[in-house]
Amino acid sequence: MIVDCAVYEDGARCAGDLPLTEAGEAAERKRPKVERYGDTLLVVLKTVRYTGKLRDVGTGEILLFVNRDFLVSVRHGEAALHDVRLDIEKRPDLLRFGSGAVLYAIVDDYEPVVEAVESDIQEVEHEVFAPNRSNPAERIYTLEREVLDLHRAISPLSPAIDKLARGQHEIIHPELRTYFRDIHDHLLRVSGRIDGFRDLLSSALQANLTQAAVRQNEDMRKISAWVAIAAVPTGVAAIYGMNFSFMPELEWRFGYPVVLGMIVLLCALLYWRFRRSGWL
Repeated sequence: MIVDCAVYEDGARCAGDLPLTEAGEAAERKRPKVERYGDTLLVVLKTVRYTGKLRDVGTGEILLFVNRDFLVSVRHGEAALHDVRLDIEKRPDLLRFGSGAVLYAIVDDYEPVVEAVESDIQEVEHEVFAPNRSNPAERIYTLEREVLDLHRAISPLSPAIDKLARGQHEIIHPELRTYFRDIHDHLLRVSGRIDGFRDLLSSALQANLTQAAVRQNEDMRKISAWVAIAAVPTGVAAIYGMNFSFMPELEWRFGYPVVLGMIVLLCALLYWRFRRSGWL
């Protein structure tokens, strides 16, 4: 029998009870961090990957237990750890520093996804101002969610890597501290780019809403102009449809062609006027 279920963060219980069905999802929302347990470091990383076919960013999680003698990884979701192993094996100059070198190789892997997201944002910006009257609002909201996922994965990692770069954990070889400082600087630059992405998407969404409003006004003007043109023959036909007995034009031989000519002339005049004013 389950007596209690809750989430604890930073040593404190979060407010409210947690349904058991949400426990697994809550456990996966660990923030990136580095903590020491005896002679072992626990490093929690959020992994990100770009799925080119779906044009989406997928996230996962890696728990790394780093010791001088070993490194154990626990993976949730997809992560290219096999490729990381192959790459680090090609760097004996780093691998000789032990498990810390493997940690360095795993952490520094966010740039390709950031580049892909930036490319998508540029495409959306072009689409907003494209003449094909498309509405990329759904894509903008999707990108905002992806950028938020990137922010959650990368931003909390900077202070944790800074501790490794400053030598607060002797498990990391002193020769590797320079490499971790490079990662820290890289993460700061990436975080700044992500903040810029959020501003760009907000501006793109506002521009898209403005474009939609302008196009709606243009459509309303066109509809109003055509309604005004159609009102001319409708009004004339309504007058002659009232079946009055004494209407001079009914007995006039040229009444019918003259009325039709006037209808065509008035419609053409209105069309020219609306066209000139930009309503058509």
